[in-house]
Amino acid sequence: MKTYEFVTVDVFTDRRFGGNPLAVFPDARGLSDADMQSLAAEFNLSETTFVLPPNDPAHTARVRIFNRTAEMPFAGHPNVGTGWVLAGRGRAKDGMLRFEEIAGLVEVKVDGDAVTIAAPQPLSLGAEMPVDLLADCVGIAPGEVVVTAHRPVMASVGNSFIVAEVTAEALTRAVPDIARFRHAVTQYAPTGMGPKRLPLYLYAHAGRSGDRARLRSRMFSPLSGTVEDAATGSAATPLAALLLSLTADQEGHYDIVQGVEMGRPSLLLASAHRAADGIRASVGGGCVPVLRGEVSL
Repeated sequence: MKTYEFVTVDVFTDRRFGGNPLAVFPDARGLSDADMQSLAAEFNLSETTFVLPPNDPAHTARVRIFNRTAEMPFAGHPNVGTGWVLAGRGRAKDGMLRFEEIAGLVEVKVDGDAVTIAAPQPLSLGAEMPVDLLADCVGIAPGEVVVTAHRPVMASVGNSFIVAEVTAEALTRAVPDIARFRHAVTQYAPTGMGPKRLPLYLYAHAGRSGDRARLRSRMFSPLSGTVEDAATGSAATPLAALLLSLTADQEGHYDIVQGVEMGRPSLLLASAHRAADGIRASVGGGCVPVLRGEVSL
């Protein structure tokens, strides 16, 4: 048997047992795809990461991200947490790390305990989801889905989510219904989103602080095993990019609070800007170490 080290960190928080927990295997050489998937299911976190040597030696690492049931092309809090772990082991060069992932190259900037990642793709939008169908999945009234700025729509900067604005009261009351999610994927299955997923990212406006918009959010993905997520960086980034796309501004900055209803408050600092190839987004936050150990396989 070979022994593999792991560590866990809480991401998008400055305190232990807040934010979104993540398990990281800093050296996953020798693990098979099946091993990685089994370990991710065993940890039972929203994601677990496995660090491998890069294909291009100019990059820091190849990072594979697994949720409980499948590998993911890109995800936010796994990159932030993995960047923090590897930076603590001296892997950052001039405060930067570069991760090879299915969705593309992810650049990670480390500044003390703050880590910021740039999403690997510009904003892309897909099919709109019917308001009634979305509302039914989370137990709110169709009239509580706000469509003034945009309708519920699939948005991605590397990982796809259905992004929908709702009222503040509905956001607090929302409860996912797995049976209704299962029904919804028979009615709405846009290209680029697997039939076993349908992650819904709901948000509500909560004012402004200087040049930063303040938002609250929740993410439900019960069909992939995450009934609710405490902090979703790969959803915060397309939200930031989408909101900027609705304006004439060159850039936008957003403080997004998530995980409150779960008792794991998280703060995601998201930004978006207009680039030559479209609207690009980034997200960052703090990390706190929690556990370390080893697994023998």
